[in-house]
Amino acid sequence: MRLCHITPSLEERHGGPSKSVRALAGALADIGHEVDLLATEPGSGSASDVGRLHQESFHRDWPQQICRSTGLRRRLESVDAAIIHSHALWLRPLHYAHQRAVAGGAKLVISPRGMMSPWAWNHHRARKRFAGALIHPGAFAAAAGWHATSPAEADDIRRLGFRQPVCLAPNGVTLPPAEALIGAGAAWRAHCPATANRPVALFYSRFHRKKRLRELFNLWIAASRGDWLLLIAGVPEEYSVAEVQGWINAAGATDRVAVADGAGLPPPYAVASLFLLPSHSENFGLVIAEAMAAGVPAVVTDGTPWAGLNTDGRGWCVPWPDFNRALQTALDESPSRLTERGLRARTWVLSEYSWEKSARALAEFYRQLQEARP
Repeated sequence: MRLCHITPSLEERHGGPSKSVRALAGALADIGHEVDLLATEPGSGSASDVGRLHQESFHRDWPQQICRSTGLRRRLESVDAAIIHSHALWLRPLHYAHQRAVAGGAKLVISPRGMMSPWAWNHHRARKRFAGALIHPGAFAAAAGWHATSPAEADDIRRLGFRQPVCLAPNGVTLPPAEALIGAGAAWRAHCPATANRPVALFYSRFHRKKRLRELFNLWIAASRGDWLLLIAGVPEEYSVAEVQGWINAAGATDRVAVADGAGLPPPYAVASLFLLPSHSENFGLVIAEAMAAGVPAVVTDGTPWAGLNTDGRGWCVPWPDFNRALQTALDESPSRLTERGLRARTWVLSEYSWEKSARALAEFYRQLQEARP
């Protein structure tokens, strides 16, 4: 089947969806489909081919905030695909996907990528009403189907009144090679020497209020955490590295908290003994799965779809009011007990989540949409 996946960006700074969309498109190509993966970028554009996957990015025009791209719109005019699958909401590429699906008689599938959770839906709600009316008008109603990466996200789609078919296909997770973890550990110990000889609790995500980063920082410094270091790393967005460093300095916590921009560095799971993500909401939370695949146990909020952490001693998934208690419980455990939890979490996540499994579920969904009566 000829497929076209469209995403606003494949840049690392936009977090997990950039990585997961590329991986999903690659998995669909690996099982035999012809896949175009089209995106926008600030530069002049680029293209590459790997097997049946053709990846292409187009210059992002003004206003860049909505990912407007004349190049992407024109490229789509030549796309002859049975399925147009658009990832993320509120941005112009969804409008291009909608237009091409109508013009070419293709089925439009939309992945909300976490943007339909109650917290995300209501955050800057006026802007999103504007986007629904003027940036991609009619796209939601035109969708032949939706793609959710967790049961909670499927529930969010239904809660908002959409009745089209929904495919549940979680993100996949891959086991990081041992040599990659060794190299990542060395890179982070050189970049942040404090991680070399202390237990590290890692926050690794976008610096965004959705992630409760400020709340996590305040929680951390409100109590004694022994010799533990909180490493805040990832992608500066709503908060800059300088701003977070200002929190640290003002609290006199330079010996308890470190902050780093993750750009140009490998994921820092290799230096972590514990992973923390107290998000308001996550449709999947790829970094949580990646941490577990690297053998790091996690403490997360139940706004993420990882209640399975509470089974078999894998970690903790708790409501926000209980987060501090779960965090302290984890910090008080012995290194061997945390290692044991991490191994259980890794075994579980690698057995349950694979890109091939997700690709096959989506391919079957596409087939059903194709065979459905107009």
